[in-house]
Amino acid sequence: MPHAEKGLAVGLFGGSFNPPHAGHALVAEIALRRLALDQLWWVVTPGNPLKSTRELAPLAERLQLSESIARNPKIKVSAFEAAHHVRFTADTLALVKARNPGVDFVWIMGADSLRDFHRWQRWRQIVMTFPIAVIDRPGATLSFLSSVVAKTFDYARIDEGDAPRLARMKAPAWTFIHGPRSSLSSSAIRKAAKD
Repeated sequence: MPHAEKGLAVGLFGGSFNPPHAGHALVAEIALRRLALDQLWWVVTPGNPLKSTRELAPLAERLQLSESIARNPKIKVSAFEAAHHVRFTADTLALVKARNPGVDFVWIMGADSLRDFHRWQRWRQIVMTFPIAVIDRPGATLSFLSSVVAKTFDYARIDEGDAPRLARMKAPAWTFIHGPRSSLSSSAIRKAAKD
């Protein structure tokens, strides 16, 4: 797990990154800037429990590719979930919180993930653990409003203009961040590699 001093604002950006691409780097850069983060932990997961692992590249390969794409020195690429045998996001956030008292974390996710977020194990617990920044993705701008989590936690949504304060807020708190979007997707890259 990367190191963070007490008082820092740190973003947690997790995913399979199968493979990582410039769209992921764009989300990370937008999050760093718009959320006024001191660090961003790019967390390469052993695998998404909601997705097939048939096409999942080895963790070491995804980790190495992520490191080559994440060039900002504020970004720390890690695969600590595998070392701690953690599979679900709720467990990851609980582990991070227990190991880093005094650090202000914010969970970062693409708007495309918000659509199915209510299918994640203990999704309500995730929302109650750390504030969440939802970063705009192509084709997901409007669908996020109709998502179960957006409706359930509508009262906890903060204005995008307050995003720099999000990491310092008590959960539940979330915002939607508009900005440049990349049409790249890992599944499309995998499909193109097969063809």
